Amino acid sequence: MSAHSDTPSLSRENTELRDDSLWQKLPAIGLVLTVGGLGGAVATGRDDLGHFWHAYLTAFMFALALGLGGLFFVIILHLTRAGWGVALRRLAEHLAFSVPFVALFGLAVVFFGAHDLFEWTHPGVVEGDEILSKKAGYLNETGMRIRYFVYLAVWSVLVFTFWKWSRDQDRASDPSQLTHRMRAFSAPALALFALSLTFAAFDMLMALDPHWFSTIFGVYYFTGAALTVHAVLCLVAYSLLRGGHLSGVVTREHFHDLGKYMFGFTIFWTYIAFSQYFLIWYADIPEETFWFSYRGHGEWLYLSLALVVLRFLLPWFLLLRRPIKRMPGLLCWAAALIVFTEFLDIYWLVQPAHAHHAAAAAHAADNHHLAHWYETVIPFNEVDMLALVGFLGVVAMMFGISMKGRPLVPINDPRLAESVHFQNF
Repeated sequence: MSAHSDTPSLSRENTELRDDSLWQKLPAIGLVLTVGGLGGAVATGRDDLGHFWHAYLTAFMFALALGLGGLFFVIILHLTRAGWGVALRRLAEHLAFSVPFVALFGLAVVFFGAHDLFEWTHPGVVEGDEILSKKAGYLNETGMRIRYFVYLAVWSVLVFTFWKWSRDQDRASDPSQLTHRMRAFSAPALALFALSLTFAAFDMLMALDPHWFSTIFGVYYFTGAALTVHAVLCLVAYSLLRGGHLSGVVTREHFHDLGKYMFGFTIFWTYIAFSQYFLIWYADIPEETFWFSYRGHGEWLYLSLALVVLRFLLPWFLLLRRPIKRMPGLLCWAAALIVFTEFLDIYWLVQPAHAHHAAAAAHAADNHHLAHWYETVIPFNEVDMLALVGFLGVVAMMFGISMKGRPLVPINDPRLAESVHFQNF
C-alpha cells in the first residue's frame, strides 16, 4: 500500500541511461546476436530441415512469450490502476516493444516452415485421415496465414498505442488525460490480447499434434508468459540498479511484489498444467493420452519430471518465504530459474512432437532402430542453441532501441509517487 504521495526525487542520474552505460550498446549487441544466431542456425540446420524448423519455432515462441508477457503487464497495470508497478511499467513497455518485430519472424514459419512442422499441410495426409479431414476448415494454410496476419496486426496496434501514449505522457502538460485514455483502452486491449494469444498458441503449438486438443492450452501458454515477465523485470531492474540507475525509484518493495507475483503465477501454472494432465489421465481416452504418452519415454520422461521439479517445486520453496522476496540478489536466482524453465517448457511443447512424427515415419520405413532413438533421445544440439541466441538477440535489440532517448520510468505519470513510496506490510 502507499505510504505517502510526496513527489519522488527524480534526476537524470536515476531515470536516464548514462552515455557510458552498456545498456546504450544493447541494440548493437542484439543485432550481432540476431545475425550470428539465426544465420548460424540456418547454416548448420539446412541438412535437417525438420529439426531446424522445430528449433526455430521453439526459440520463436519463447521470445514471443517474453514480449507478450510485457504487454500483459502494461495492460493490467492500466486496467487495475495499480500504483505499485508504475516505476516498472516503462521496462515492461520496452519488453513489449519487441513483440511486433519478433512476430515478423513468425511469417517464416507460416510461409516457409509449415510443411516441415505441421502434418495437416500435406493434402495426401489429410485425405486419408478422417479427423484431419473434418478439421480442414480451420487447419489449412490459407486460414493459418490470414489468422497470423490478424495476430500481427492486433499485437502491433496494442504495443505501439500504449508505447506512444506513454511517451507522450512524459511530455504532456496534463498527463492525466493520457492516463485516463490508456486506462479506458486497457479493457478492450485485454480482450484482444487474450483472444489473439490463445488462438496463436493453438495455431503455432497445439496444431503440431492436430489429433490432440486441450481447451486450456492457450491459458497454459499465457501463464508461462505472465510468470516469466515478472522474472525478467526482476532481472532487468536489478541489473539497472547495480549499474547505478533507478536508485531511489525502484526499491526493495518492488522486488517484494515481483516475488509475490512470481510465486502466485508459479502456483497458477502448476494448477493449469496439472488440470490438463489429470483430466486426460482420468478419462483415459487413447485419442487424448498419446500426447503425454510419448513424452514419457527415455530422456523425454526425464525432461517431463525436470519441469515438475524446476518449474514448480524448486521455485515454490525459493519464493515461499518473505525474506527471500525482499533480497533482490537472491530473488534474481529464482527469477533466472523461471526464465530458464520457460524455455524448457516451450521446448517440451514443441520438440517431442517432432520426435513423435519422425519415429512414426521411421517405423513405417522399417527403421526401428532410428525410431527408438527418436522416441528416447532428446536431440538438442547447436541448431537449437543458435536459434535461441538469435531470437534473444531480437528481443535485446528492440528492448535497447525502445530505451533510446526515453526515461527509464514514466516520469510524468500521476501515480509515480505512489509507486516510489509504497510499502508492503
